[in-house]
Amino acid sequence: MMRVAVVGARGQLGAAVAHEFQSDHKVIALAHADLDIHDPVAVQTTMSRSTPDVIINCAAYNAVDAAEDQPLEALRTNAIAVRNLARTAAAVGAVFIHCSTDFVFDGTAERPYVEDDQPNPRSVYAASKLLGEWFAADVPRHYVLRVESLFGRAPGGPPAKGSVLGIVEALRRGAIARVFEDRTVSPTYVPHAARAMRELLERGAPTGLYHCVSSGHCTWLEFALAAAEGLGVEPRVQAVRVAEVTLRAERPKYCALSNARLAAIGVELPTWQAALKEYLSTFSDDLRDQIAHG
Repeated sequence: MMRVAVVGARGQLGAAVAHEFQSDHKVIALAHADLDIHDPVAVQTTMSRSTPDVIINCAAYNAVDAAEDQPLEALRTNAIAVRNLARTAAAVGAVFIHCSTDFVFDGTAERPYVEDDQPNPRSVYAASKLLGEWFAADVPRHYVLRVESLFGRAPGGPPAKGSVLGIVEALRRGAIARVFEDRTVSPTYVPHAARAMRELLERGAPTGLYHCVSSGHCTWLEFALAAAEGLGVEPRVQAVRVAEVTLRAERPKYCALSNARLAAIGVELPTWQAALKEYLSTFSDDLRDQIAHG
C-alpha cells in the first residue's frame, strides 16, 4: 500500500485520482484550503508530516484566455508552485506525478503528437505549463502526464465542466451546440486517466513523460454528433472554424496526442468512443427522459 498525496483533490481530475487510489492505497487529499502550494514552507511542512510515497499534482491555473492578461498568476501556479512541489518530493523521497497539457504543442501537426515531438507553446497558459513540466522533471523519480479535453467526474467529485459538458447540456436542452469542425482532440474521460495513473505506478513503469489520453482522436464536430447519437437526440449542431471565433489566447488546431508509449508498457486507455458511452451511461433514467423529451 502506498501513501498518495493528491494536490488539487477537489478539482475535476484530482477528485477522480483520489477516488481511484482510495480503495487500495492511503490517500492524503489536499485541496487549496488544506495546502497553499505557492508557499514553499507550507508545502515542505505538510509533506514532511504526511510522509507520502507519491505526490500527484492535479492543481493548475487553467483559465487559458485570462492568462494572457494575468501571466504572473499562470506562472505562479503552473510553474513556480510545481517547483515547490517537485523540490519537496525530491527532499522527502517521493515519486512526483505532474499533470500537463496538449497546449504545449502549436497544433500544426498532421498526426497525433508523441512525447518526443518538440513543444512550441503559443499562449501564456501553454508556456506556463511547459515550464512546469521542466520543473517536474528535476525530480529523480517523476512522471509528467499530458492530459487533454477532460470530461466526466468521480463519484462525489465536483460538478463536471468543460467543452463536453457544454455540448451535452446543449443537446439535451434541444439547443444548438456550436462546435469546432477544425480542432482535432483526444477527449479523455477523467476516471480512465486516473486509472491509468494508478496502473503506471503499480507497474513500476519507467519514469518520464507520457501522454495520458483516450485512444483515438476526433474533431469536436465528430464528438458532438457521437454524443447526440448516444443520447438519442437530434444532432442540433453548428459547425464553426477556429478562424471565425475571436479568442484571447491561441488554441492549437490539431492537438491529438498518441498514448502509444503508455500502451507499450501495458497501460491501455479505452477509445474516446468507449469513454463517451461510459460517460453517458452514468446519467440517471430521469435525466435521460428529460433529454429524450426536451
